[in-house]
Amino acid sequence: MALRLADFGIVRVATIAPELKVADIDYNIDKIMEAASDAANNGANIVLFPELAVTGYTCGDLFFQRDFVKAAEQSLLDLAEFTSGSGVTLIVGVPVEDSGKLFNCAAVISQGSILGIIPKSFLCNTSQYYEERWFSAARDSVSTEIIIGDFDVPFGTDMLFENELVSGLRFGVEICEDLWAVTPPSNSMAAAGATVIFNLSASDEYIGKYSSRLDIVAHQSMRCMAAYVYSSCGANESTSELLYSGATLVAENGVITAEGDRFSFSTEICYADIDIERIINRRMKNNTYGSSHPDIDYRIIDVEFSYREVSKLLSEVTPDPFLPKEEDKSQFFEEILNIQSTALARRIRHIGIKSVVVGVSGGLDSTMALLAICAAFDKLGLDRKGIYAVSMPGFGTSNRTKSNAEILCECLEVNYELIDITDSTSVHFKDIKHDESNINVVFENAQARRRTHILMDKSNQVGGIVIGTGDLSEIAQGWSTYNGDQMSMYGINAGLPKTLIQALIAWIAESKFKGTTAKVLKDIVDTPVSPELLPLDKEGDIEQKTEEKIGPYRLHDFFLYYMIMYSFAPDKIFLYANEAFDGIYSRAEIKKWLASFYRRFFSQQFKRSSMPDGIKISEVSLSPKADWRMPSDASLNWWMKIIEQL
Repeated sequence: MALRLADFGIVRVATIAPELKVADIDYNIDKIMEAASDAANNGANIVLFPELAVTGYTCGDLFFQRDFVKAAEQSLLDLAEFTSGSGVTLIVGVPVEDSGKLFNCAAVISQGSILGIIPKSFLCNTSQYYEERWFSAARDSVSTEIIIGDFDVPFGTDMLFENELVSGLRFGVEICEDLWAVTPPSNSMAAAGATVIFNLSASDEYIGKYSSRLDIVAHQSMRCMAAYVYSSCGANESTSELLYSGATLVAENGVITAEGDRFSFSTEICYADIDIERIINRRMKNNTYGSSHPDIDYRIIDVEFSYREVSKLLSEVTPDPFLPKEEDKSQFFEEILNIQSTALARRIRHIGIKSVVVGVSGGLDSTMALLAICAAFDKLGLDRKGIYAVSMPGFGTSNRTKSNAEILCECLEVNYELIDITDSTSVHFKDIKHDESNINVVFENAQARRRTHILMDKSNQVGGIVIGTGDLSEIAQGWSTYNGDQMSMYGINAGLPKTLIQALIAWIAESKFKGTTAKVLKDIVDTPVSPELLPLDKEGDIEQKTEEKIGPYRLHDFFLYYMIMYSFAPDKIFLYANEAFDGIYSRAEIKKWLASFYRRFFSQQFKRSSMPDGIKISEVSLSPKADWRMPSDASLNWWMKIIEQL
């Protein structure tokens, strides 16, 4: 299916380390146009080339040849003519002379015009670099415009470039050493609304430089809350003493999203789809960004793009956005356990208690809560016998879950108690004149509230507090009984989505335990998610499976992440979901469960408005006291209208 990326606030960029010959302008221009054509054919709107790509960076004293420099300037006219037919915007490095001074510049060229020329602010004159021998810094310029051919071209560091086709796209340009300065020009550009920063570089290689480059590019994108696109000259620039590798990078909000091959003598092209909407949404939520101000008044220059259709997104969209990369798993999960256990330990210390009560069902959530409680007690040096784990089997409890809960409590050496709720719930049904054979919402919710009643009274009995087990996914979907399992005195899983809990318990089983404990944890992970409120099937197995009712938690966690983290509208989430779950769920299934997600999310806000305290784990939180404030009476119509049109 053809996609118009601009419709979703996405721009495709290409950062290129071209094959070139030092001081051969004609050859280099041909290679630049050849690479730019390839990039255009692959859907790129903006194409970045390295520092001084027109001449080559290592020309040395050849830069003193004024006619050579003028030839380089005039070659920009050829590139301008090229862009009138290709529809791409080029950012290329070129030496420019003005008023008897030579400047190391970036030229922005689009739709047949040279839109602006930006001189380098900070010249590198350290160790192997001698730029001050040839060039003047931007602060030494005296002109705001220069003439190239028939163009009066804006000149200076006070330019940002804006495109209306991709809503919110405004970009700035800095050159190599500018990034490494104490105060990079991109700081001010970002404060003035630049969502993408382009950097033309000539960065040589030596041991340790690679990781430093990755770190500073990623860090600057995070500091600016922007995308950062970087291109450095390739191996053909290498001299007898210095090697250049052709590093090409793209970072977005602190993460390297694309990286090209290095050490090639041929042209290397690195592509990335930059989500401008995602950048702007993060900025809108950040008051620090909102109170930032640029150091200078920028000239805003319009850039025209052609609509480009592509077959799919370039960026890999993970179906599990809450989960860490495999190589980061151990540190990531250890951090979660530390956050949960320390937060609970702080609450326990503040209250001055030595006992807590938790309902255990043999399911994912109560298991995760119990593990975190044990870690908190160990942190405080408290006896685990102060952990009262209460199993409360009802009409839908299976032997599998009941047995797993008991075995786990024995393995963890906590105080285990079994209280069957079937008889007391039956009495309650008689009290309210409810027919027990009527398996409706009363039948289900009465059990949930009976369990909460027991836990609350038990906590008074032992002088402790009730630890809630409900997770972030259930809070989003309202998959809890109001004043039943929705309520506790501290919700330890409130910041953890279901997919993350499942992965976390599996990791704990592998890395923290052996034997029976590991075995039972793995079986809990494999057990179908269920509230176990409806009667079992004829074989005694779980009949009521949550995901058959409300949809796969993997999808719902995906929807939740992009709705809360980036405030995407349903059509944008649908686009990303189809990329992430291609071959797993059909478009029809994704649309069905997306509609279900929004209906439940809006209708269940009243439960979130009165939820208990619970520690925030990730950037996605639904606590009304922390990150999420929403009226319970908000209309869903605007969101459903979008979904219906998908």
